[in-house]
Amino acid sequence: MAAAPTNKKVLVVEDNELNMKLFCDLLDAFGFQTVESRDGLKAVDLARQHKPDLIIMDIQLPEVSGLDLTRWIKDDTSINKIPIMAVTAFAMRQDERLVREAACEAYMSKPIQMMPFIDTVRKLTGPRTAPTSPPPRSAPPTSPRAYR
Repeated sequence: MAAAPTNKKVLVVEDNELNMKLFCDLLDAFGFQTVESRDGLKAVDLARQHKPDLIIMDIQLPEVSGLDLTRWIKDDTSINKIPIMAVTAFAMRQDERLVREAACEAYMSKPIQMMPFIDTVRKLTGPRTAPTSPPPRSAPPTSPRAYR
């Protein structure tokens, strides 16, 4: 049974068909809309076109590095606020540092675990609004009778 739609859109940039299916099926099952890109060179244009709430970025793409794509997205003021979660099958000690330097908001190694993956997606697609101020307190009574 699928979860209720979240009205949140996720761009998945992944060249491996099995991983693309896994990510999109999981996202769909938890109520997310997906946009797919198997071609890293088209990912920036798709991000501009669809304005997703999150980008899931494979960092090992054949045409261009996912880290380079992330830097290009973060340099584009029209889409640089979109959070990016990097995913890679080649999890090495330095990968997380490189991912953070590229300005990704999250990092996950493949094979992914379902609930940590969905929890991270939910966290990154949560509200991106500034906290609201508390309502103003009412002014104290001005009549001397109110203090008796």
